[in-house]
Amino acid sequence: MTEQPRILVLGATGQVGIELQRSFSGFGSLVAANRESVDLADADQIRALVRRVEPNVILNAAAYTAVDRAESEPDRAMAINAIAPRVLAEEAHQFNALLVHYSTDYVFDGQKQQPWIETDEPNPLNVYGASKLAGERAIQQVGGRYLIFRTSWVYGPHGNNFLLTMLRLARERDRLSIVDDQFGSPTTSIQLALATRTITAGVLSGQFGAPQDWAGLYHMTCSESTTWFGFAKAIFAGAEERLHVNPPELTPLTTKDYPTPAKRPRNSVLSNQKLNDRFGVWLAPWQAALREVFQALNSAGSGLE
Repeated sequence: MTEQPRILVLGATGQVGIELQRSFSGFGSLVAANRESVDLADADQIRALVRRVEPNVILNAAAYTAVDRAESEPDRAMAINAIAPRVLAEEAHQFNALLVHYSTDYVFDGQKQQPWIETDEPNPLNVYGASKLAGERAIQQVGGRYLIFRTSWVYGPHGNNFLLTMLRLARERDRLSIVDDQFGSPTTSIQLALATRTITAGVLSGQFGAPQDWAGLYHMTCSESTTWFGFAKAIFAGAEERLHVNPPELTPLTTKDYPTPAKRPRNSVLSNQKLNDRFGVWLAPWQAALREVFQALNSAGSGLE
């Protein structure tokens, strides 16, 4: 592709959508859509938007992500996480556009001891995971030029996420109890967006061959893993050093000590080998990526000092 591509970003005000706009700045002409400009539970609105923009690339960073609330709102979760991706895939197919869609580690039940690979059988424990799995399968059924990136424990300098919640709670409480028997790879919106741009650029330039050579499902997370407790410890160590936040006293919890409406998988660690084999991309280790987020918070004047 020689001319600048038209890129439609969905979920533009979410944590991944914000970083995608930053990453793809100068890459092409960007159209950013948020929940005010399109209701992803309304298939007709989605079709109208795509047909108006006529994009070459659709970056779908929009999702229903309220994991616990999804248990009581299954229809809305399914509309946004399963039906909307199908509509986007169908429209992308019509325009011969590239669809990039993000999914989740929650498609798995967490029972495996080793990192999960793309061919492992999904078995979601909650409505959110089931809705995201349905979205994956809908896109795969439509086919065409698509990339599905399963990721996990996403956070960054913007939006609602674990890191910003921890920093807020540190200002409100002296002690926090954090789950220490769920394992995953904290992954930043910054790293996701950078990797997405690299791969998208390669796809559009023909670097990776024809769609049958690269279209499909890939795991995309920061490397290495920890628990929520380990992640919280690292957050407060960084916050004390970089943002002058007084860390609270942390107590490890087991999952059974912290019941939630939606069950969580015990092991959410995803193998990124296929991503590297196909595209030559590794995301940073989660510890380095966390430092990168603190730098972004400092640069933005986080107001947490």
